[in-house]
Amino acid sequence: MGIPLTPAKPLNVGIIGCGAIIAQYLANFRRLDSVNLVAVADLDPARAQAVADSYEGVRALGVDELLAADDVELVLNLTIPAAHAEIALKAIAAGKSVYGEKPLAATTEEAKKVLEAAAAAGVVVGCAPDTVLGTGIQTARKAIDDGLIGAPVSATATMATPGHERWHPNPDFYYQPGGGPLLDMGPYYVSALVTLLGPVVSVVGAASHTRSERTIGSGPREGQTVPVDIDSHVTGVLVHASGALSTLFMSFDAVKTKSPNIEIHGENGSLIVPDPNHFDGDVQLFALGSEDWETLPVSAGYKDSGRGFGIADLAATPAGQEPRAGGQLAFHALEVMESVLASAKSGHAVAIKSTTSRPAAVELTELATAVHA
Repeated sequence: MGIPLTPAKPLNVGIIGCGAIIAQYLANFRRLDSVNLVAVADLDPARAQAVADSYEGVRALGVDELLAADDVELVLNLTIPAAHAEIALKAIAAGKSVYGEKPLAATTEEAKKVLEAAAAAGVVVGCAPDTVLGTGIQTARKAIDDGLIGAPVSATATMATPGHERWHPNPDFYYQPGGGPLLDMGPYYVSALVTLLGPVVSVVGAASHTRSERTIGSGPREGQTVPVDIDSHVTGVLVHASGALSTLFMSFDAVKTKSPNIEIHGENGSLIVPDPNHFDGDVQLFALGSEDWETLPVSAGYKDSGRGFGIADLAATPAGQEPRAGGQLAFHALEVMESVLASAKSGHAVAIKSTTSRPAAVELTELATAVHA
């Protein structure tokens, strides 16, 4: 087992944005010794107060109050993607480190400003998805690093759904600029591919859409239609610096797929990698000369992890080192996705300007936990 992930003292965290996703973070913060939630804020004060009432020791503040609070060391940014950069820059200006939900910002131009401001201020930037730190992706990575498939040759990453409007009561933003299947779900898949195979140097993309409007399937707006102003089906080929080629299939137009979420193919074997939107799952190996798939034992990653474990990992990262779920990886993934869409529009390959180191592998680790009220 790896050593427990416990820094010298807990990291004091304040959350801005108290929407639906906060519940998953709160559940995991209650399990983590290394994270101390001290304050929450939301444009709707009642939502912030409801969170504070449910979590002992947490106070509800206004956004500006939280940013100015002396005891907040890191701001967890759970606002909508369009506000990610604005809130991150305000937090950095207040001397706080930042960890955001994906994507890092709505555009690479905005994301670059966030990273530059953080570097100038000497604070740390982290970003979801931290699913790449769980036992699913990390066990697959260890299999690759241990040479079980030989030199990686290619990968496929598949996400197919007929659309989020079937279940989401307000799905409008999924079909507006900044939305779509790639920017919505792509961070999970691209971050996993970079973790497994390394950075990307160029991409080619193509995209389409099948419907000009979508019908909301649940909630108070059920039956209403929303316009589709983006491509809802995107494919892309990523050329990794290693020479491996990854093929993306991201769709809000397809009904269903039996394909594994991610497959990695090497000269001596193939891997089925579990859903990168989850933290665990079986990794299966088909070695050259075998007769069937073999389920590999869990061998790496944070066990029983969930959203927010990336913050615990950041808290334990030595000063001056990039956290595993860090800003550099998030920026690179965002540029890859933007470039796939740009290639689809232009019809030409696009070179990726940024790069990132493969984040350090995670040993099989049980986190030290405490149950908080």
